[in-house]
Amino acid sequence: MKHIKYVFIIPAVFFLTGCFSGWETDNSEGVVSKALLKKANAGDVLAQCKTGRIYSDISDYEKAFEWYLKAAEQGNAEAQFYLGNMYYEGVGVHQDYKKAAEWYSRAAEQGNEVAQCNLGFMYSNGFGVRQNYKKAFEWYLKAAEQGYARAQNNLGDMYYAGDGLQRDYDKAAEWYSRAAKQGYKYAQFNLDIINGRNVKKNYKKAFEWYSKAAKQGDADAQINLGDMYYDGSGVQQNYGKAAEWYSRAAKQGDADAQFSLGDMYYAGIGVQQDYKKAFDLYSKAAGQEHIYAQNNLGVMYENGKGVQKNHRKAFEWYSKAAVQGDADAQFNLGDMYYNGKGVHQDYNKAFEWYSRAAEQDHTYAQNNLGVMYENGEGVQQDYNKTFELYSRAAEQGYAKAQFNLGVLYEKGCGVQQNYKKAVEWYSRAAKQGHKNAKNKAAELMKYL
Repeated sequence: MKHIKYVFIIPAVFFLTGCFSGWETDNSEGVVSKALLKKANAGDVLAQCKTGRIYSDISDYEKAFEWYLKAAEQGNAEAQFYLGNMYYEGVGVHQDYKKAAEWYSRAAEQGNEVAQCNLGFMYSNGFGVRQNYKKAFEWYLKAAEQGYARAQNNLGDMYYAGDGLQRDYDKAAEWYSRAAKQGYKYAQFNLDIINGRNVKKNYKKAFEWYSKAAKQGDADAQINLGDMYYDGSGVQQNYGKAAEWYSRAAKQGDADAQFSLGDMYYAGIGVQQDYKKAFDLYSKAAGQEHIYAQNNLGVMYENGKGVQKNHRKAFEWYSKAAVQGDADAQFNLGDMYYNGKGVHQDYNKAFEWYSRAAEQDHTYAQNNLGVMYENGEGVQQDYNKTFELYSRAAEQGYAKAQFNLGVLYEKGCGVQQNYKKAVEWYSRAAKQGHKNAKNKAAELMKYL
């Protein structure tokens, strides 16, 4: 089972500013003056935008939306930005990320740096637009060059993670530094992390920040707090606390949290082992296209844990995750084709999926692909390829591959016969508990 871990860099920030509170009105009661309303009705774009702000301040969001729309359609960038906010949050109008992106785009094109940053965030996460890191980078850069600290921090994140560009810690530090100099606290923290200063202190600070945000209901913070308890980073390791925080985020519908909590129920870590609960949580995450949850759901269907055994269902879930690039799922799908489980046996398809997983350095797939080359199953027999694949898996510590490599050295298949090398690999496999390896090593030692 695969468990995701998060980097303690504070993630890219999305910002909604001024749309819903804090604006000054024409009088202390927050009522739109007749003079302002007259100007707005006459088509004065600034008056329309200001009227929208006043209605927003008194929580009449439908009226605010109406006036922002009038000003936005006349090209007012500020109103366009606010409309984007309202569509993003679903305040005064039905939530619509696509519409939010459209209005942010109009404001961003006119140079509104906050809209540019928010548009970058939407491209980075695929909200209302197709995910596009290049576009995200372009919009963050436009805002960052105008001195907008949040965009500078988010650019640092992209360089740190290598999202859509070559990872560059120096560049990340440069942008974090620019934002930090403006007093942006997340950038200050990120800069400390990337510079490797006071790691224990940084974890402690991260724990404090995540705790505050998590208690306020922030799902991302709850997940990160769960991870810190799970790993014992910045706090004493406590699996029960990790499960508690994952649970809070999972209840908010967060797929990563559902997956992580599912892992804990599957393994009985921090909670009593419960395959049924694991299955339910994986199902929720898988329904949100979480590829690791999809694979794990396949595992449960294949083995009948938490659900009635169903190879056909296992095949379906492995397929969903495999086509999205998950190496475990690709290996599992290869196994299904190889053994004819949940699908008609097909060595060619098995070879295809093992190959995809092997390209991602999946050791089990490399070993099984080696077996197929050795036996000529789904591919022309090739001992040289067999030796190459067993070697790759064996070097990564996979006992079965180490044993198989020992056999090749013993027999001289795909490599020059070498009993000493055979004993070496048998011995490595034996140390990991491979049943036959110890005896094979002992037999060959007689000839050395």
